[in-house]
Parts: sequence; C-alpha cells; structure tokens
Amino acid sequence: MTATAAELCRFIDASPSPFHVCATVAERLRDAGYTEVAEADRWPASGRLFTRRSGSIVAWHAAERPGRGFRIVGAHTDSPNLRVKQHPDRQVAGWSLVALQPYGGVWLNSWLDRDLGISGRLSVRSDSALRDVLVRVDEPILRVPQLAIHLAEDRKALALDPQRHLNAVWAAGEGAGLYYQTTGFLDYVAERAGVAVDDVLGFDLMTHDLAPSRLTGVGEAFVSAPRLDNQASCHAGLTALLAAEPGEQTPVLALFDHEEVGSTSDHGAGSELLLTALERIVAAAGGDRQDFLAALPGSLLASADMAHATHPNYPERHEPGHQIAVNAGPVLKVHPNLRYATDGRTAAAFALACQQAGVTLQRYEHRADLPCGSTIGPMTAARTGIPTVDVGAPQLAMHSAREFMGAADVGAYAAALGAFLAPGGAPAR
Repeated sequence: MTATAAELCRFIDASPSPFHVCATVAERLRDAGYTEVAEADRWPASGRLFTRRSGSIVAWHAAERPGRGFRIVGAHTDSPNLRVKQHPDRQVAGWSLVALQPYGGVWLNSWLDRDLGISGRLSVRSDSALRDVLVRVDEPILRVPQLAIHLAEDRKALALDPQRHLNAVWAAGEGAGLYYQTTGFLDYVAERAGVAVDDVLGFDLMTHDLAPSRLTGVGEAFVSAPRLDNQASCHAGLTALLAAEPGEQTPVLALFDHEEVGSTSDHGAGSELLLTALERIVAAAGGDRQDFLAALPGSLLASADMAHATHPNYPERHEPGHQIAVNAGPVLKVHPNLRYATDGRTAAAFALACQQAGVTLQRYEHRADLPCGSTIGPMTAARTGIPTVDVGAPQLAMHSAREFMGAADVGAYAAALGAFLAPGGAPAR
C-alpha cells in the first residue's frame, strides 16, 4: 500500500496543471502500449487507444464487440487554485506583483505564505499556425504574503478580498527584480519556456504549491499533497484501466477539465466529448447508431471524485450516522436530491465491485442542513443516459492548497475501480 501511495505522490508532483495531468496520463498510457489517436482522424476498430482535447483525455481498451456497452471511470483533471490574469503586472509601493484570481472554490487562506511556482500552457505563434507549449517553473518565484497580525482589523477572523489580497509578490529593488519590473512577468515565463514573448498570443497559467507530495504520520499512514481532489481519482482510474482487459464491454477512462467551474466547456463533462468518443468506438468496430444507442443502457459509469472524511476537530459538520474514516476503504456517495448520481442499483453495482476487490466500502450522506457540492456524475448521467454511481476516497482539507488522505486508501480505491472495470464485474441494468 505504501508503494502505491508513493506512486500517487510522483503522479501529482509531475502534474501541476490539468495540461500536465493529461501529459502524465498520456505518457503512462504509451508506456503500457496505448496509441494516441487524433479526433480528426479515423479510429481503428480495436486496441489500446486514447485521444486528448486540451486538459481532458479519454482512453479505452476496445472490446471485440463494443456494441455490448461500456464500463467507464470518469474523473476531473482540474483543482482549485490561483490563476494569472491577462494583464498580470502590478506595481505597488516598490513591489512587483503578479495579479492573480481564484479558480473554482479555492480555500483562499491556504494559499498565503507559501512558495509558489507557475505552470500551464502557452499558445504560441509558429510560422502561420499556433502550437501549445507546456510550461512549469518549479522555483519559488511567487508568494502571497499574509498581513501581519498587528495590522489586522480583526485578529479573530480572516477576511480575504479576492481582488485585493491575493496578488503575489515576485520582484523588487535592483538586479533581476529591476529588470523584470521594466519588462514583465510574461517575458519571464516565455524565457523559461524557451519561446519569444512576442510569439505568445495566449496563455493559461496558474500557481502551484512547491512543497513536494509526501507520506506522513506514524508509519507513513497518510498522504499530504496538493490537488488530491481530484488527481487521486485520476491516478486510481488510470491504474484501474491499465489493469483492465476487455470482455464484452469496453473499459473506458474519461478525465475532464473544468469540473471545478461547472464543466460547461468544449472539453468539460458537460460537452459532447465522452458521448462522441463512445459512438466512434462503436462505429470503428462496424456498428451503426442503433448499435451505439443500444449500448448505453447496458453501460455503467463511476463518477470518481474525492469524499469528505469526518474531521476530528469538526465532527459536528458531518452527518452523525455516516462517519467516514481514512484508511478504511472507498466511499459510496448518495444524495436524495441528486447532487450525486447514485441510485440503489448503481450503489449495489459498486458495492459488488468492492466485494470482488476485497475492500471495505463506506457510505456517505451529507448533513441535511448543509449545502452539498456536486460532481460530474449527475451531469454525465443526464447527458449520456448511462447509469452512474458517485464514488471517491476519503480526505480532509478539500480545496485547500494542500490536502490530506490515508495512504492505504490509495490502493483500495484503485482496486475497487479495477474490479468495477473488470470483465464480469458489477452488473449494469
């Protein structure tokens, strides 16, 4: 279990942005014999294949008869963070600042007083075309400093204005600081990416915590890392797919960008990306639209997103009859008002997968008097018509710059998803 958790740490440290998540997943798929196919090309009828669109990726191991349906694990590649504004340079009281803004439901205070790097994507002019260049700077160039307690209006509470209080210090004074004060932050990033700043026509840049992921606690019982929500699910889903063999149903991994901001992009879970890929898998094997539509009701999808463990300092914030422990197995998530897509039959299907994997299943319900977050599950179920179950692994500090989970849960989560994808596994309707 410790080895699996250490592998998750390496996965996360290789993937500071959604674009890097896709690059990491693609590299590991290729190493396992998968071939990338472009959306604009014709797809082969069988084999281990994957396709990418921006910060999303879909991979599958084609069955001989894909019209019999699909077993799908869906997760998301993005995490809440602070992102660089289009005009990033600010000068205040002799400081050079980079203007940042929140992405998703970021827990703002957790980003203060941390050494931050920069990662993401530059869209660069290349002759008469455009190309994307991944960039990451793993040096402590940015910091969002906390206000001294002596200057605070209220020492008992912290109120952060996302417009005024989240800009990062990155230069001041003489030398290199003075040079970049007269050029700009984008000049620095372009230089580090090895491209001319005048060729950078667009960018998607974000901050990341530079402290490496690591195993912590007595006996290395825990994982302390950024972006566990939801890279732990991406890693578990990838591990499950790489172990899967096709039976009559095709195992599929679908990792989407933009879940943290609603999924309504051309490659989010609200797009046609997954549905189109599934139809093309059927068509490549010689099926028609009737075959594709007939395959959907017999398919099954696990929406894999992290779950709330019961916080030992705030147990009253949790539903008392559904206490969730770390290192105690994956979590089935249920909500009567469909914040999660689980129903009784899909719950039973995942429970059976956990039994087949030999792991304990925990069941989560949210407090009835608190608003509940959601996942790609309900949206994907409605969009595809595929029966869906919402599952996850327990963690603390969700949406913090640094999160916390049990090391043993890493392997158990992957094993449960592996059984879910396996031939003869959990039944569909």
